[in-house]
Amino acid sequence: MRVKSGVTTRKRHKKVLALTKGQRASRHSLYRRAHEAMLHSLSYAYAHRRERKSDMRRLWISRISAAVQNNGTNYSNFIYGLKQAGIDLNRKVLADMAVQQPEAFSQLVEISKQSG
Repeated sequence: MRVKSGVTTRKRHKKVLALTKGQRASRHSLYRRAHEAMLHSLSYAYAHRRERKSDMRRLWISRISAAVQNNGTNYSNFIYGLKQAGIDLNRKVLADMAVQQPEAFSQLVEISKQSG
């Protein structure tokens, strides 16, 4: 007796087509094209989840650098001064402070200038 696989195949195809719902042209309707699109998009999603971490760090550094330049020094001297002063704040916190609490950030810059 042979085993028919129509139900299983249809379920697998529907799952792939559901994952490619927002794609253009045949990439959301034809199984073979949709499967290729799905493999690419999943691999991009995996890679970019890791890439996002360095993107965020780059953004924080840009924000800190802009805020520090307004206070009359540069990024590298600011970070060096903080290390010398024993202030251990990460770049995420520093960037948030530069945007949300500029006066407190200015005090940090002054501390950094005195230490460095």
